Amino acid sequence: MKKERIQDLKTKMRTVSRLFSYSGKYKAVLILSVLLAAVFSVASHLIPIYLGRAIDLTVAEDNVDFAGVGRVLAVIPVFIALGAASDLILRIVSVRGGAYIIGNLRRAAFSKIQSLPLSYLDSHSRGDTLNRIISDADRLSEGLVGGLVSLYSSVFGIIVTLIMMISISPLVALAVVALTPISMIAAAFISGRTYSMFKKSADLSARQSALIEESVTGGVEIKLFGNEEVISERFEKINEDYRKTASRAVFYSSITNPVTRFVNSIVYCGVALAGGFITLSGAVAVGDFVALLTFARDYAKPFNDISGVIAEAQNSLASAMRIFELIDEPDEPADPSDACVFTDEERHGAVQADDVSFSYTDKPFMSDINFLAEPGERIAIVGPTGCGKTTLVNLLMRFYPLDEGRITIDGKDISGATKRSLRSSFGMVLQDTWLSSGTVRENITVGKPDATDEEIVRAAVDSHADPFIRRLPQGYDTPLGDAGGALSAGEKQLLCIARVMLALPPILILDEATSSIDTRTEIRIQEAFAEMMKGRTSFIVAHRLNTIKNADRILVMKDGKLIEQGSHEELMRAEGFYASLYGAQFS
Repeated sequence: MKKERIQDLKTKMRTVSRLFSYSGKYKAVLILSVLLAAVFSVASHLIPIYLGRAIDLTVAEDNVDFAGVGRVLAVIPVFIALGAASDLILRIVSVRGGAYIIGNLRRAAFSKIQSLPLSYLDSHSRGDTLNRIISDADRLSEGLVGGLVSLYSSVFGIIVTLIMMISISPLVALAVVALTPISMIAAAFISGRTYSMFKKSADLSARQSALIEESVTGGVEIKLFGNEEVISERFEKINEDYRKTASRAVFYSSITNPVTRFVNSIVYCGVALAGGFITLSGAVAVGDFVALLTFARDYAKPFNDISGVIAEAQNSLASAMRIFELIDEPDEPADPSDACVFTDEERHGAVQADDVSFSYTDKPFMSDINFLAEPGERIAIVGPTGCGKTTLVNLLMRFYPLDEGRITIDGKDISGATKRSLRSSFGMVLQDTWLSSGTVRENITVGKPDATDEEIVRAAVDSHADPFIRRLPQGYDTPLGDAGGALSAGEKQLLCIARVMLALPPILILDEATSSIDTRTEIRIQEAFAEMMKGRTSFIVAHRLNTIKNADRILVMKDGKLIEQGSHEELMRAEGFYASLYGAQFS
């Protein structure tokens, strides 16, 4: 248990150190905030000293030194103004420094998403990932900004008051220091138990966000299948678990301050009693005794503040560690140092797979895949659901590393090519559309940002998207909103097709690309595809076998294996698995 606590403490210290590594150009500003906290502490704690001197000038019977009192009181406003100014600047600097750190942290987390392999995005909830970048960062920001101010001020408050007390009465100062660890032990005992609770509540909050995200995106399906009660029950269970865990964490963290206040109040009473006796003996002046009481109270207050910071830090550290878990995820494998580049002049579209094997887990998923696609050929990929059709096209673009074998394009092994040049060789139109919140024009030009207006309109006309685009309020400059806004599924897919038609890469991948389009439009789209595919190697993933009868070669997959390949006529004559699939669809 002790080893676990030591390891836990080391982990927290590394997290704190790592947080400040994101301060960048604000490192100097954070150092300035330390100096400002020192100025604030010294200025504010000199006031009791001068008040004590003023009191000493008034206690003598019939001998009040009004001139001396005036001189002393004239200095106090200077310290008040200096302390207020330094405290104000400290808070401004801390807020900006904290915001800068959080901004860099969010930037690093978002950048990490861009470099994560597809396997991570496939295996992790989108809600959980969003929660780490948004909610966890917000919780960290709240604790970090407030914690910086309190921590700096509290630490210097303890140092300055201790020095002041020693200068007045070393004996009283020694007694205060001897009793201080009691409150710190109490605070450490409680805070040590709150961290795990805050960590669990952060995880539950992420699960809650994931379920909400699923409910919003899948609202139609939930209503269609009457699953409202099931989803509500799942949410209620997570919500109740979160309520209990968060309440427990907040309760334990909130009792830290009262416990330390109780202990420090006892210390204060002890100081008052001891100081009173010392004053009566004449060892300490009345003014110094008043200052001593003030310092004893001020010495205890920073410990209360630090206990609150420690309690809040448990929540912040739990959030910080969740963000760092995302940032520490392995990137997509980097390109080899000697990676080749596919240039426009060398791109012809010949694709070959030699003994390709792949697995998502330890269990083999795909093996012994061999085929050759000549430049300009139309290759259809068919087979039952889950047989590996989409996985195969993902392997072509190196979204996943191969277990065995190799894939070449124009004779170059794709594992030795730069990912950017490799993937720019492909154009994809998927069944599931993706549109950004930009304008129609921006969504069409994703693959070719420097396209002219004439090229954009031509691509939209060829994909039959131009008529509905011109009906939009601002035409090609209409903002689409989140995920395509109010466009229909077919209109979204037409925009995705226009995007590929504009870029016109040498290799095309069409994964059920016309599944959301009506029959009449589909005929026109197929004609546009036929024109677009001229001279380009095309891989067509299809479930409706009548759409791929004219393919040059059909790859038939089953259970992760390529079991047949040939033209439609050849496969029908073979009376194998393809023939049975075709017969099942059209019998």
